[in-house]
Amino acid sequence: MRKISTALTFSIATLAIGFLVGACGDTSTTNGTANNGSIATPAASTTTSSAKGLKIGSLLPTTGDLASVGQQMLGSVPLLVDTVNACGGVNGESVNLVQVDDQTDPKAGAAGMTKLATLDKVAGVVGSFASSVSSAAVSIATPNKVMLVSPGSTSPVFTEKAQKGDFQGFWARTAPPDTYQALALAQLANKKGFKRVSTVVINNDYGVGFEKAFVETFEKLGGTIVNKGKPVRYDPKAQTFDTEAAAAFAGNPDAVLAVLYAETGSLFLKAAYQQGVAKGVQILLTDGVKSPTFPEQVGKGSDGKYILTGAIGTVPGSDGKALEAFNKLWKDKKGGAPGEYAPQAWDAAALLTLAAQAAKENTGVGVASKIREVANGPGTEVTDVCEGLKLLKAGQDINYQGASGNVDVDANGDVVGVYDVWTVEDDGKIKVIDKVTPK
Repeated sequence: MRKISTALTFSIATLAIGFLVGACGDTSTTNGTANNGSIATPAASTTTSSAKGLKIGSLLPTTGDLASVGQQMLGSVPLLVDTVNACGGVNGESVNLVQVDDQTDPKAGAAGMTKLATLDKVAGVVGSFASSVSSAAVSIATPNKVMLVSPGSTSPVFTEKAQKGDFQGFWARTAPPDTYQALALAQLANKKGFKRVSTVVINNDYGVGFEKAFVETFEKLGGTIVNKGKPVRYDPKAQTFDTEAAAAFAGNPDAVLAVLYAETGSLFLKAAYQQGVAKGVQILLTDGVKSPTFPEQVGKGSDGKYILTGAIGTVPGSDGKALEAFNKLWKDKKGGAPGEYAPQAWDAAALLTLAAQAAKENTGVGVASKIREVANGPGTEVTDVCEGLKLLKAGQDINYQGASGNVDVDANGDVVGVYDVWTVEDDGKIKVIDKVTPK
């Protein structure tokens, strides 16, 4: 835990870096991305609407280990801002958006958050995706009174810190914590008859937190963690994984739970295949690698088949009342279907704008004071953000029902969700085959 005074010191120390982040390719656009939906300049991009209105930021990975997932959600925030501005904005003014690439790196994320909080003076931020980056960012957001809403940081560490009061109400997330996903995956492994499972995880808040929750749940269900005494946790900066692969698959497990990020995870799985240790062992994966390009990143074997064929995994799903309308809007504006975590990112941005309107002020303190109120009710259920803003302007209470789910945010900033079960087919395509709700 960083004390507030430490966080303030760190903010000052990283301010210079924040200036550099802002200086590298700061590009102004009408909606934060190019009109064709392509990704804005990674360092930062800023809307050109009125400076008097609500200002929010996004801190998401367009480069680095999680770029393949981050790029799938990137379009949601500017799409939400455009939608809100088209129906009158917030508190009578247009919403301004500043986008920053966190590079899937805590240091870059801290610099980006410092820039957003101290230079851009945003009231709220959608971000980050990586739990390690959000940990760095929230230590800066909290003392600067900026509301941080993550669409994908799922580490249980945030729940623990929120319970201690570390975040002072300036933290929430629209994706459920890994205590729930780990429970869902452990139940899935048990259902499929796996009795002996080994684990390998990226050595950060996300990986270690997921590992802890999975081990506890799987053991309660009667399973055995083969390498519990010697857990395999790999360095996020590692480039070779021969030792980790051999250790993770030792002891004849029925399955290996691999909590990875895409770039380093593909190298780990290639190493396991090349050593021959993965043959006949079920691979269990999570949301950190769930992207259409991941099977191709891992590659094909000598037989021409995808190495990941038959792997199964879980990912926070979307079953919200606003999902159909969100999918249609995405198709109309961008073409195709939204990717992973796009609904969660949309809902995170929606909550920021609705809370500011409910507070009748464009400040982080105002947003933080009302975000749970607009998310949970009591009030009129609304799925359309513009309808929600209209009711709030009229002095009515609302209960926002999102695209990702009901986004009922509890006192720790957490939501409970549903999970998609996915697999890799023979052609390398990822297919959702089931849904599971933690019990």
